[in-house]
Amino acid sequence: MSAPHEVTVAAVQVTPVLLDRDATLDCVVNWIAKAAAAGAQLVVLPEAIVPGYPDWIWRSNPWSEPAWYERLHDQAVVVPGPATEVIGAAAREAGVWVAVGVTERVASGTLYNSLLYFDPSGAVAGRHRKLMPTGAERTVWGQGGGGPFPVVEVGEARVGGLLCWENLMPLARAALYRQGVDVYVAPTWDNSPSWVSTLRHIAREGRCFVGGTNTCLRGSEVPRTLPDADRLYPPSNDDDWPSRGNTVIVGPDGEVIDGPLTETDGMLVATLDLRALTTARRHFDVVGHYARDDVFELTVRGRQDPVLPAGI
Repeated sequence: MSAPHEVTVAAVQVTPVLLDRDATLDCVVNWIAKAAAAGAQLVVLPEAIVPGYPDWIWRSNPWSEPAWYERLHDQAVVVPGPATEVIGAAAREAGVWVAVGVTERVASGTLYNSLLYFDPSGAVAGRHRKLMPTGAERTVWGQGGGGPFPVVEVGEARVGGLLCWENLMPLARAALYRQGVDVYVAPTWDNSPSWVSTLRHIAREGRCFVGGTNTCLRGSEVPRTLPDADRLYPPSNDDDWPSRGNTVIVGPDGEVIDGPLTETDGMLVATLDLRALTTARRHFDVVGHYARDDVFELTVRGRQDPVLPAGI
């Protein structure tokens, strides 16, 4: 049982059943239960994990893969809807907060790369849509809305985050820091070595704990029922890793607490002592004594995606 000044976080690395929403939800529910059994109060899952990140966009010519997109569209998550009910029920049964990435489908048909927060009652407590899909991602996902970005309170910790390369946007980070985030979540698909350096910088810059999560997926695990799958993902190539993972937990001094976890699904669990933030921010407080509001001003335009009503 964590003390009032502590929060226990599980950063979970998942292998999805790619483009199969229900089967991947089963994986997500299983990991939520495992994380709760390990003492987690907050469970952080990867970017777009339901129904899986559309990696094929980096391996095919733009607009040449309608069957893949149609499958993604069909298996996407409606908010609120049956998929959010499943995740909400898992959060409620486990009594934990859950931050999970999904491909969200809206009534008009557009898809968004969304980060959903579920509270321990199972309600959706916040939703953030990725501001700027990166490169080929723009062929499947629309641009999200503005801020302020959702921040939720897990015990005494304020929790918020950004998705993948949004974390490279200095003003987006500054907008999140402005809301007093203590635990910064960063679900991603980026499994390059430099990504851990990015998360370490964010932790040191924001003087916050950072939980970065990722997918772990071999090319041979991509369903063969999709057209041209054998060419895009040769099943005999065991060295083909669309994502090796890169899950990590970092302290407010920029030092790695645990991870990175690679080439396997699994989770990192750490109990974070929020008192460490006091000393870290004494030296450098990005929104306090180091902010220089007399010189700089941050304006965040746009409307935050609304918090959905409880009980869905």
